[in-house]
Amino acid sequence: MINDEAVRTAPATPATSHTLAVPGARLHYELRGQGPLVALVGAPMDARSFEPLAELLADDHTVLTTDPRGIYRSALDDPEQDSTPELRADDLSRILAHVGAGSATVLGSSGGAITALALVQRHPEQVHTVVAHEPPVDELLDDRDEVHAQTEEVIAAYRAGDVTGAWRKFLAQANIFLPDEVFEQMFGGERDPQRAADERFWFLRELRGTTRWQPDIAALRAAPTRIVVGIGDESAGQSCDRTSRALARLLDVEPTAFPGGHTGFVEQAAAFEGRLRTVLGRQ
Repeated sequence: MINDEAVRTAPATPATSHTLAVPGARLHYELRGQGPLVALVGAPMDARSFEPLAELLADDHTVLTTDPRGIYRSALDDPEQDSTPELRADDLSRILAHVGAGSATVLGSSGGAITALALVQRHPEQVHTVVAHEPPVDELLDDRDEVHAQTEEVIAAYRAGDVTGAWRKFLAQANIFLPDEVFEQMFGGERDPQRAADERFWFLRELRGTTRWQPDIAALRAAPTRIVVGIGDESAGQSCDRTSRALARLLDVEPTAFPGGHTGFVEQAAAFEGRLRTVLGRQ
């Protein structure tokens, strides 16, 4: 649920929409504001999820948001092609080069945090700071085999047509619990066709590759990029709290607390922006 007050009080900065052809896809991205470039990246979240935060940052930044390949307005030539962190990192690299704003700050959340980390490994010269907010790097967990098996159960349930069952399994695995009425509002009843299509792509073409991505810790530590690992202050005990802390330990950095939970940049956009500005001010 979007924080309505954050949207109302955000500066009214119009976004310009663009399309970039890349190998295998046509990517939708948006720009707003002027100043140093900040890219806000999700997976599977599209550009709309970052609008409240983007509006706030656009007061003194050029803010880039995008739909990841296969999601919403970023169409694939082959709709059955899997989305991997490496492909998404190369997509983001091409957008950054096309925009031509030099080295950028990238805030990636969830699967977008893994995209951002893959970008550091493949194109470190393009990003001076990465804020990896709650990356689901399950490969770093001691019980990764069990976690991967649970993910396969989630995918199998969805493939069998049990959409709500797949979501219940996924949320239970993530240790996120919703009241029944909230769950039904989000996942029950008649589905929006675009949301259903994006959901299908995520379950069947993106989830496995994202959560099985193995970061190159040596490459991340050696990169000139500053890496901040962010965790929502309401995420204690959740799966992405565990994975984020595992990554921070291996990178020898202290995790940084951000307001809210896994999607705090949506529900608490104004507070999240304030924390992000504090973090970015420590260059």
